[in-house]
Amino acid sequence: MFTAAAWRNGANIYEVNVRQYTKEGTFTAFAKCLPRLKDMGVEILWLMPVTPISVEKRQGTLGSYYSCSDYLSVNPEFGTLDDFQNLVKQVHELNMKIIIDWVANHTGWDHVWVKEHADWYMKDAEGNFTEENNWIDVIDLSYENNDMRAAMIDAMKFWIENCDIDGFRCDMAHLVPLDFWRYARTQCDEIKSLFWLAECDVELYHEVFDATYAWHWMHTTENMMKGKATLQDVKDVLLKTPSGIKKLYFTSNHDENSWNGTEYEKYGDAAYAMAVFTCTWPGMPLVYSGQELPNTKRLKFFDKDEIEWNNKQPALHEFYKSLLTLRKENTSLHSGAQLTVLNTNADDKVLAYLLVNKTDKVLVLLNFSADDKVKIKTENTLLAGKFTNVFSELSYSVKAIETFELQAWEYLMYASNNK
Repeated sequence: MFTAAAWRNGANIYEVNVRQYTKEGTFTAFAKCLPRLKDMGVEILWLMPVTPISVEKRQGTLGSYYSCSDYLSVNPEFGTLDDFQNLVKQVHELNMKIIIDWVANHTGWDHVWVKEHADWYMKDAEGNFTEENNWIDVIDLSYENNDMRAAMIDAMKFWIENCDIDGFRCDMAHLVPLDFWRYARTQCDEIKSLFWLAECDVELYHEVFDATYAWHWMHTTENMMKGKATLQDVKDVLLKTPSGIKKLYFTSNHDENSWNGTEYEKYGDAAYAMAVFTCTWPGMPLVYSGQELPNTKRLKFFDKDEIEWNNKQPALHEFYKSLLTLRKENTSLHSGAQLTVLNTNADDKVLAYLLVNKTDKVLVLLNFSADDKVKIKTENTLLAGKFTNVFSELSYSVKAIETFELQAWEYLMYASNNK
């Protein structure tokens, strides 16, 4: 196991789709949004791949971010290396962190390595470049080649040493051998303490990575909304997660939004309750570009399709600010806090849980049903105390045996009031 960066505890991640974020689609244009994101409580910015995109077999007009043509260059659509370095500096000046997407499993067809090091790639029986996931715009790298492994790590070090990034979100991490990631982290963490996020739901990868995706949870919640799973199924998934394992919870990201629909298509009226869950259940929350608007359209993946910002403060800015700020300030939402899933008389409809760390407490009640006036009763000695409703800011005295009433899809969230 590796030592996690201290700033990871209680943090959140905001995924940045540079192409679609502004009309200009550049690092410089996005930088103007940093003060707003800082005020919203964002702590770690994850930028989708900043490297140039291959032209050969390109999809759409601009291609996929994940079809890299050079690991050591910046996508000219976004600006220059200087522009990126300036963005990183501005992020750090606001006491925020920035990680970049790293695509280690494959490259585009016209990556600089293709002609210079053809032996660094997988080949089929006929000796042709190949790809195992039916992505027609990329070809797979061969991790049996130690020279390629060394070059990949050197490329990762380039962004740390020259741009001072704070970590990596590793694309399709489970397709790359774990022993590579282990050595890569050993080498890169010697430069500075980094944050490592794996796009996979494989428990073994926590040997290297600080957090992995909660895909199983997400798919189960989607099935619940379709009537193909129950709330108990969701709870079973959650409670099977080993203690100390940090999962990334989200209601949207670049893939989900573009290919499977917005959080409103997937979760409907439960979208906000799901967002509250992602920010309060032990793990780490992710907010995707535009969710604070809220963005209700699928963004095109291979073409320009900018987020429709207006001159007003995003409607959900304060909603996310309340969640993300509390997450940072209330230690019951940090690693090591005690989680209690509360029993109620409506466990088929309501997910209720209490998080406690010494005098810090957070109580969450989520109605995942269309039923109004759901009256629940719950009992736990840890409930007793003074609380403040996180969203209304009204104070309450909660007893060890307490009743609550929730409307359809309602979320209630109370934080300990120790003043």
